[in-house]
Formats: sequence, structure tokens, C-alpha cells
Amino acid sequence: MRRRLQPHHIYIVEAALTGAFFVQSLRFLIGMIYSRTAGASIVNSLPSSQIPTDIPNLAEPSIVSTEVTYLIFIVVALPLLTLILGRFKWWLTIGTIILAVGRFLMLSQADSTSFTPTMAASLAVAGGLVVIAQVVRFRLQSLPYFFILGLGIDQLLRAVGNTVDPSFDSDYQPTQIVLSLIAIALSILVFIWERRRLQAATDTRAVSADHGLLPFWSGIALAGLLFIELSLLALPNAIAGRADADYTTFVPFTLLATLLPLLPQIRVRARNFILLFDSGVRGWAWLLIIALMIVFGTRIQTVLLSNDAINIGEIQLGAIALVISQFMVSMMWWWLARPRGEQERTFAGLWLIISVGVFALLIAGDFFTYEYAFVRNLRPELDFLNPIIPPLLRGFRGLGLPIILFALFLAGIPMLYWHRRVPWQGGSGWATLFSLLTIVGAAIGAAFAARPPLVESETNIERMRVATYNIHAAYDEFFNYDLEQIAFDIQVSGASVVLLQEIEAGRLTSFGVDQPLWLARQLGMDVRFYPTNEGLQGLAVLSKVPIVFDEGDLLTSEGNQTGLQHVQIRPDDGIITIYNTWLGLLQDRGDNRPIEEQEQDQQQQLEELLLLIAEDHLTPEGQPGQLGRTILGGTFNNVPDSPLLERVREIGLIDPHDTDTFEDFTTLRRTGIRARVDYLWLNSLELCGANVLQDSASDHHLAFASVKIRRGADCEA
Repeated sequence: MRRRLQPHHIYIVEAALTGAFFVQSLRFLIGMIYSRTAGASIVNSLPSSQIPTDIPNLAEPSIVSTEVTYLIFIVVALPLLTLILGRFKWWLTIGTIILAVGRFLMLSQADSTSFTPTMAASLAVAGGLVVIAQVVRFRLQSLPYFFILGLGIDQLLRAVGNTVDPSFDSDYQPTQIVLSLIAIALSILVFIWERRRLQAATDTRAVSADHGLLPFWSGIALAGLLFIELSLLALPNAIAGRADADYTTFVPFTLLATLLPLLPQIRVRARNFILLFDSGVRGWAWLLIIALMIVFGTRIQTVLLSNDAINIGEIQLGAIALVISQFMVSMMWWWLARPRGEQERTFAGLWLIISVGVFALLIAGDFFTYEYAFVRNLRPELDFLNPIIPPLLRGFRGLGLPIILFALFLAGIPMLYWHRRVPWQGGSGWATLFSLLTIVGAAIGAAFAARPPLVESETNIERMRVATYNIHAAYDEFFNYDLEQIAFDIQVSGASVVLLQEIEAGRLTSFGVDQPLWLARQLGMDVRFYPTNEGLQGLAVLSKVPIVFDEGDLLTSEGNQTGLQHVQIRPDDGIITIYNTWLGLLQDRGDNRPIEEQEQDQQQQLEELLLLIAEDHLTPEGQPGQLGRTILGGTFNNVPDSPLLERVREIGLIDPHDTDTFEDFTTLRRTGIRARVDYLWLNSLELCGANVLQDSASDHHLAFASVKIRRGADCEA
């Protein structure tokens, strides 16, 4: 009985809870820092008299400045205190308490302005850093469990929430209270237990395998590992987005890949494999295999999937390669720290601060791979930096994969440095059996939770409502995130088919959520997503009418990369062809690029778009054919009387919102700005009516039109 009550068995439970708290808090903090700083920049750019007073959680610049200052202070101060207090085991308990309390306060402080959810997340992350430093120092063998189980629980919860973490919802608060109290109680219990065992020990100077060291390069590696996991490999929807694969299929396999390294027999086999290589090249071999898998999964698979001659598309090789990469990266947590010699001193707190800095730089790099087109020149007093900084940041276009590979190199530094040591060790048969049952059970649970709901298709209908909605990644003008309100807007519109723009499938700044998938499952609709930027940002079509075909093409883009999504639906015996797009944005970036030149980019994109539409409707003889029932919609980023929109009218498409009542049909409504930039164009479809939803969770408003499907049908429902 005494063996069953050893602290080591409680370590794993405690590591699972604290690891989950840390991963959840870190994801939340990334999204909140993005939204709060972006919102504050909008507020700062507007006269105070124009800022609405009824906006909840408005990002006041003074409050956001306090939040950022608090974040910097707390993630520096607590790890630095570890340099002084780290030799005391009770400091681990204090770190656990800080982490657990901060995780709870993220939910309880939702409406607070004195201690905001962003501050609470900062407190939780800082507490997590203390826990990491102390676990390395006193419980080295538990360190991989902290990260692996934390990421595994995060995946399981997101499977339940259709990629949304349900633990961020206020309804989760009672559950979080219980979990936080359990984590604190376990930490106190283990501390008392270890103290009694230490008092009973005869030799307190013995070197333990649980006494570890986190060197400088391991701090750098931690930043790389966290970035790879949070941005890609530990998110099944990010894997599905970048590899053009089915999300539901790969949820259980991604979780298996994450958790399998916990099996002692798996670690033994991995050890036997890596020992086949010379000690000087082991780390390089491991990293090279992962790098090749990531490149294959995000790039090469696109060519293979389109090769109809060998029908490779059904195998989804790209996602398989990324899942294998996740397994190999998950194995790397054992290399993060090493046993500490009796005379060695630890500076883990200091190296963790540097780790946070490197992680922040990787996050910034990832951010600009999406937002490069919106980089503005610096203020006049910093004009001397404009030839350097803005072009550098705009140069991040297309660098998503290189940043991931760079992070992988950082993550692998310990494997390169400690090439003579292989930390993968086996364990008892009972440990293997228990771990296997837990892992298989978790994978089955994830597969069950991620299964898609049954979609009740609308067929043989007489009329249909179609809408276009630029959701701005679920952020409003002041960057308050509300994906549930986006779903409500679509539901209220009554649309059976919705064309969505600026939608994301797993970016860090949108909390890792697959927005097309979540909206589709929330609304009981089918979905097709076409990525235009780094596999996770693009266009989507939601439909209650059966979708029978979909594809997409990129358009030439000097600014933000965009494209044309082509979807066909079958409401009756025939089909309706739908085209969804988002043309380049006209903006003043402070680089003296004239609007006329930007409009030329739009014109080029439109001509390419019209050419693609014409090619879709060629006759067998290669002659231009009839468009038939066609809908073209999206964000055109220009006004109705512009030459750009006149060109669309020239090919015979009808604008259902073409009216003199300008105010009723404006779709871009920001403070001091009213414009119509979102359009629906119809061909061979009889119009019953059109309107614009007046309220919106985005800075764009949903525009919709009702059309007849069956001739002679009544427009009235």
C-alpha cells in the first residue's frame, strides 16, 4: 500500500492540471495581447468625442498600457525570484498557487478594469514559469508530463468545443474553481509528504535523478517547442488547414501523437532507433526528419493531392506527415533539461525570462506573415527608420514555413548539444499498461467529441436567402472578439448560404479556433474553406443547401494575398455556381503609394477573377458559354460608382442592393466611416428582396438577398 502512495504518482496528476492551466493561459494571453493592443491603437487614433461610450471592454490605451507593463513586470519578477527562492521546495507550491489562482481569475475578472483577464492570464503564465523552473530543479522526470499532458488536455477540450476551448467561457467558472483547488491541494500535500520523507532520510546530500538543470540553450529550446506546438502541431485544425485535410479524421491521431511518448516502450524503441546514428549526428538526423515531414505536410502534399493518375488525394499524406512530426516533437520534451551535478548552480529563472523573449519574437514573426500588408510607416519623429523597419516587416510575406523551421532548429539545440546523452528511458509493465489505456481512452473520447453533427440539407426549395459577411476574424472595430455573436448574426439573417471573408482556421491571434468549422457546426451547416494565406486565413462558404463541388484560385496580390473561391450547390435538379472573393484593400500606409496604383491592383485581381469565371463556363468547343445561375459575392473594397464595380455590371451581373438609399445598404461602418464595400451579384436568379443587417459583431455588416429557385414561386415565405 505504501508504494501506491508515493508522491511520484501524484506528481503526474498535478503536472496534468498545472500543464493544462499553463497552456490554456498562454493561448489566451496571446489572443488578448493582440486584441487589446490593436483595440488601443484604434482608440488612440480617434478623437475622444467620436468614441462610443457603450462599448463593453473598450481597450482604453491607459488600461492596455498598464496590462502590458504588468505582463512584462510579472513574467520577469517571478522567475527572477526563483534565483533566490528556488532552493526552497515550498516555492514550487507558491508557483502552483499563483498559476491556479491566475487561471481562475481569467474567468472571474471578465468585467474588471482594475485587474483585467489579460492581467490574470499574465499572472497565470508567470506562475507557470515558476512551476517549470521548480519542476526542473526538484522533479525533473515530471517535466515532460507537464507539457505533454497539458497539450493533450487542451486538445481534448477543444475537440469537445469544436476547436473552441470551453474553459474560456464564464459558465466554466465553477469547474475551474474545483480544478484550481485540487491543484493547490495536491501541491500542498506533496510538499508535506516530501518534507517528512526528507526529515526521515539518512543522507540528504545524495544526488537524485530528479534534480535537474535548465541551461541557457534549453531556455531557447523551450521557446521553439512552445511555438511549434501552439501554432501548428498541437492543433488538429491547424494541421488540417495547412495540409488541406479533414479535421475530424485527424483529431484522435494528433492526440495519439502527442501522448504516445508517455509510453515507456515507445521511448525505448525511439532510443534504439536514435542509437543507430553516430552520436555527433543523432540530433541532426532527428531534426532533419521532422523538418522534411513539416515541409512535405505544408507544401509538397498539395501537388500530390492533385495527381489524379495515382489517386493519392484520398490518403491525405500531408496531414499524416504533420502528425508524425507532432509525435517526434513531443518526444523532444525529454531533452529540454538534464540532471544536475552536485556542485552545479541553476539559473533557470533567468533563462526562462530569455525564453519568453524569444517566444514573443517568434509570435511577432508569425503575426507579420499574415499582417504584412497592413504595416504602416512610423511616425514623423521616427521617419529615419522608415527605410528599414516597415520594408523588413512587410518582407515577412510567405515566411510562415521558414519561421516554423527556425523554431524547430531552436527546439532541437539540446539534442545537438547533449549528443552523448539519450534521456528516453523505459519503465515498468504496469506503467506501460496504465499509460496505454489512458492514451487510447483519450483518443477515443476525442474522436467521439469531434464527430461532425448531422446536417439537415435543404433540397427542392422554392426560394433561398444568400448572404456575404466579412467577419474580420470575429473582431469588431475595436477588436473585441465575439465569434458567438458572428454566429448569431448569421442565424438572424436567415441565410441558407453565406459567403465569408477574412476568416481564420487556427491562428494564434484568434485563439487557435477553426472559425469556419465552429460556425458550421454551431449553425448546422456544411462548410468549405479556401485558404489564401499560410493555410489558416482565407475564404469560406457555409451552406444548408448541398455542396457538390468546391475549389479555389489565388489572385495576384501586391497587398494581402487573396483569391477566388468557387463552390457549386444543388438546391434542385440543377446547380447554382457561387464565387466568393476578397479584393485588395485601399489604404494609406504612409508610404506615399497613391490610391490609383492600389486600384490598379484591384482591377488586375478583378480581371483575373472574371477570366476564371469565364473559363469555368466555356463550351466544349472552347467558346464563351452562358453563366447560368450564378452568384458572385464578397468584399470588393470599393464604392458602387467606381470603375471597378462598373466592370462587374458590364458582364451582366445584377446588384440586388443597387438603390439610392445609401445609408440602408452601407456595409463598412466604423467610427466616422460609412461605405458600401461588400456586394452580392446575381445572374439568372429572380430577386425577391435584399437588405443589410444593421447590427454586427464585425466591422463589416452582413448583406443578404432573397432569390427564387423555382420559377413561379411566391416571394413570400
